[in-house]
Amino acid sequence: MELYIIIPIVVLVALAVFFGGRLYIQHCVEQQIVRFQNDLTIRHCEEVENMYRQTRGWRHDFKNHLQTMQAYLEMEQIERLGQFVRELTEDYNEVDIALKTGNTMLDAILNSKISILKEKEIRVDVTASLPERIPVSDVDLSVMIGNLLDNSLEACMKLPAQDRYVRIYIAKAKENLYLYVMNSADGSYRRGAMGYLTTKTMGDHGYGLQRIDKVIRKYNGYCNRQDEGDVFATEILLPL
Repeated sequence: MELYIIIPIVVLVALAVFFGGRLYIQHCVEQQIVRFQNDLTIRHCEEVENMYRQTRGWRHDFKNHLQTMQAYLEMEQIERLGQFVRELTEDYNEVDIALKTGNTMLDAILNSKISILKEKEIRVDVTASLPERIPVSDVDLSVMIGNLLDNSLEACMKLPAQDRYVRIYIAKAKENLYLYVMNSADGSYRRGAMGYLTTKTMGDHGYGLQRIDKVIRKYNGYCNRQDEGDVFATEILLPL
């Protein structure tokens, strides 16, 4: 076969392989994103169900609690009534997940995540306050805080129950949104040229970290991640 015929055929085959491979890679990436979004949806449904299950259980017992208190009162057993009320209050505090920050979306995110953290025997210390309206979309707020707390949960679950804790601080500082999340960790960090990398398997690709960083870039924000062996902290500042 003549050379002037072979060269165009080779070029066409090379182009077909190149574009075919590119389309295949794009398809794989899209499938990964779909799976990731589906996982987020399933996890959110589980968190809401967990919140509902806890409050439903306490409401189911509420009538019995009232009857017990009424009986103590009728028998004039005031000391035992006081002790019962104290124990009931402690029990309620463990179930109460109605954290109110002033921002409806933040309330929904934090309450669902905190309920899961507590279910996993993770101590939670949270201080959060935001105006009802801030120039950060609900989706972006959910992406940042949701993924931050998911990462904290995964880090804590590598430790014994007595060593697990998460501290959360969220507030509006002047014209900035300030987020700080610190959690206990086992010290297994991975770093690259651009900062910390996911410690998940290669199939997970660390989409959580990528999504957090994407939101920060969108708002021209600042992110600082630090570790001190058994502690990992993330600090985010978004200009409002």
